[in-house]
Amino acid sequence: MTTNFNELLATFRDYLQGSSTNPVVASFLADIGWSMPPRALEPKKIPGSRLIGRAVQLASDATRPLASVLSECRDELRWGQTYTTDDFGQRFIDNYGWVELFGTRGHFVNEQLAAGFLVLGPGIEYPDHHHIAEELYIPLTGSAEWRMGDEPFRLRAAGEVIHHASNVNHAMRTGLEPMLALYLWRGGPLAQRSTIARA
Repeated sequence: MTTNFNELLATFRDYLQGSSTNPVVASFLADIGWSMPPRALEPKKIPGSRLIGRAVQLASDATRPLASVLSECRDELRWGQTYTTDDFGQRFIDNYGWVELFGTRGHFVNEQLAAGFLVLGPGIEYPDHHHIAEELYIPLTGSAEWRMGDEPFRLRAAGEVIHHASNVNHAMRTGLEPMLALYLWRGGPLAQRSTIARA
């Protein structure tokens, strides 16, 4: 049995269109055709999906509707994890995950772009990493610090647009609360495993 995620896709689209005054968001939007066929995927739960409820409480007035729709269907989605305990340890794995809404492996088929949600639990650092695809993040909670290149970490507000060009190192870390963000990828392998920038 598969679940209809049309409401989640429509709310995702509506949120992005409401942010289209940002030129980076507008550029991504211009590349998205919203008539995407659904893909039948079996649900997959991960420990990190338990954090979505708290993320809804932390979301801003503008981002809460999208976070709420995600929360309503979180147990029916196919959550993923790129890394293993060998990479970052069990605590990271228990507090990290993503779900691809559309893309080459998401709930809707899209061969040009991938989009979805990333969740990180409290007290987690996602270390410096990079990938070929250009990336756009919009935090739905204002509870994490972000770093790009050689810049220092800085707190980003819910709804703030964060743009990473191809192969630019970036990192995120949370404090006392979890973080939920939407993401979009384009211009590179849409299922590529990020390269961790080892010290």
